[in-house]
Amino acid sequence: MLTLLKKIFIWWNQETLGTKLKTIFYGKLAGCDSTGNKYYESKTGKRWIIYSGEIDASKIPGEWYSWMHFTNNRIQNNHDLEKYSWQKPHQSNQTGTDHAYHPNKNNEQIKKKYTSWKG
Repeated sequence: MLTLLKKIFIWWNQETLGTKLKTIFYGKLAGCDSTGNKYYESKTGKRWIIYSGEIDASKIPGEWYSWMHFTNNRIQNNHDLEKYSWQKPHQSNQTGTDHAYHPNKNNEQIKKKYTSWKG
C-alpha cells in the first residue's frame, strides 16, 4: 500500500502515476543512454525522460542533453556517437558524495610557498 502511495504522490522517488500513464498513452521511446535513462517524445513534440534510479538532471549525457533542449547539432540523430579514447565517460554531479573533489582530501599538510608576514 505504501509503495502505491509513493508512486502516486512522490515524484522524487521515480515517475508518478500521471507520468507513467502519459508515457504509456502518448510517449514514443526515442532511445536509452548508457546509464539506463529512457527518453520519450510525444506527437506534439514534447520530450521527457524517465530516470533510472535517483532523479538527477546531471545524469543526462551531452548528446541527450542537446536532444532534450532541441539543440541542432551533429549528434542530434546519432545518440550512439563513438567517443575518442581520451574522453572520459559521463558522470553525474558528485557534489556531496565521497567522490567529490577536495584539494586536501587525504588531510595532508598543505605546503605553503610563502611565509606569512607577522608585524
